[in-house]
Amino acid sequence: MPKRLVFVTLAGQGHVTPSLPLVEELVRRRHRVDYATGSEYADAVVGAGARWVPLPSLKPFSAPARVSSETILSWLQHYFAAMSATYPVLYEHCSATRPDAVCYDTTNWPGRLVAEKLGIPPVRCIPNLASNEAFSLDDDLMGGIDADHPVMVALAAECARFSDEHGVHLDFAGTMDVVEALNLVFVPREFQPAGETFDDRFRFVGPLLGQRERKEPWTPRVPDLPVLFVSLGSVFTDAAFYRTCLEAFRDGAWQVAMTVRDVDPASLGPIPSTVDIRPWFPQPAVLGHASAFVSHAGMNSTMEALCFRVPIVAFPHTPEQVINANRVQELGLGERLDSATPSPEELRAVVTRVASSGAVRANLDRMQDAIRRSGGAVRGADEIEQYLGLGTTTG
Repeated sequence: MPKRLVFVTLAGQGHVTPSLPLVEELVRRRHRVDYATGSEYADAVVGAGARWVPLPSLKPFSAPARVSSETILSWLQHYFAAMSATYPVLYEHCSATRPDAVCYDTTNWPGRLVAEKLGIPPVRCIPNLASNEAFSLDDDLMGGIDADHPVMVALAAECARFSDEHGVHLDFAGTMDVVEALNLVFVPREFQPAGETFDDRFRFVGPLLGQRERKEPWTPRVPDLPVLFVSLGSVFTDAAFYRTCLEAFRDGAWQVAMTVRDVDPASLGPIPSTVDIRPWFPQPAVLGHASAFVSHAGMNSTMEALCFRVPIVAFPHTPEQVINANRVQELGLGERLDSATPSPEELRAVVTRVASSGAVRANLDRMQDAIRRSGGAVRGADEIEQYLGLGTTTG
């Protein structure tokens, strides 16, 4: 019997995008999916077959080139205010429609609270590394921030106010990491630190790529040159780093596709004919041609690179990205740039090294095989159906 599901992800390219292939698979199985998100993702969720449930959009947050503890504290305040505004919208929608499950992004705690208050089964979707007693992503992100910091005290007070207003229990820990009976992790267990310590509540379904490579094609300008893809993701820009890339690969030995978001290419100086600069590229399609990827090491970008066996040169900007970059290096899937301001010579040497390494290639082959065995969107849909009493899980 088809079920009615509500997905909840307010914002974030690295959070919305990985969930859409799962939505597509559930819709293909004739389940009805509503997707609560901000207006900037309305077309994407409708394109995946869901019905858009409008949420108050996340206001822009100015991210510096390097993230400090003060940046994290400011972000926590900003995000808490945005999440608080989504709760009454979600509660009203779920009260009226009575979905069979609420599938919420791990950062979207109002989805958990609405499910709990209405007695609806929750499914937590984790597009990053999972946490347990053996490994905690939140401990690393919050390292050095004391509970008695004025911002943390203010957030605790906001949680208490929210609890009183809505008749629920919320403390700061409840906004960060709460394990559900079913937690779908969008990375393979082999990439997860301490992966063997996670119990059966965690289902490592691996990255969910869907049909984006086919829907958003890209062809290299010069077929016989190796492709280097450079992207710092959908949040950060770094004009100085882009200039370093131009200098490092000016000689034309590599064909470079470089995402610069809102940076004016004219401000970067002369652009070699072998460098293609755009605000945005269809990332899976470019990675399908790439021999190396210079990346911020966001989890979505990292997983997409591994799907296509592309070695990663990691240039992280946030604590979470540093953890991802270190994991890439630890598993021999690429290298992390040691310097916050690498020279052109250093960048060129690292790219050449990872692209030519047989050991890196063998490790990428093993991780790609692990990704295939994880099951992706089909496995994720199987797990949800099994959780709701339909069908049999694929294991």
